[in-house]
Amino acid sequence: MKTVFITYDQAHHENVIEALNESNARGYTIVEQVGGRGTKTGEPHLGSHAWPSMNSAVFTVVEDSQVEPLLRRLKKLDSDNPMLGLRAFVWNVEQSI
Repeated sequence: MKTVFITYDQAHHENVIEALNESNARGYTIVEQVGGRGTKTGEPHLGSHAWPSMNSAVFTVVEDSQVEPLLRRLKKLDSDNPMLGLRAFVWNVEQSI
């Protein structure tokens, strides 16, 4: 199993949830109001007067076979809207209850 951690501009929210649903990633946790700045491009999302936009984040734990289809959907979403910002990271799940 894998954890996929997705951070994204809040404008992406409905499309990220749709990507999770289309990838059969049924269980997930949403964290709203996440601040940050991308490593290469884009503007900071800090919720401040100078940088008012914010991000959200989603954690989902999926079977290994679900990772690539989900990442493909997310990559397309990011490519279609490159100025908004979307990143996804994958970690191994060693144990769960």
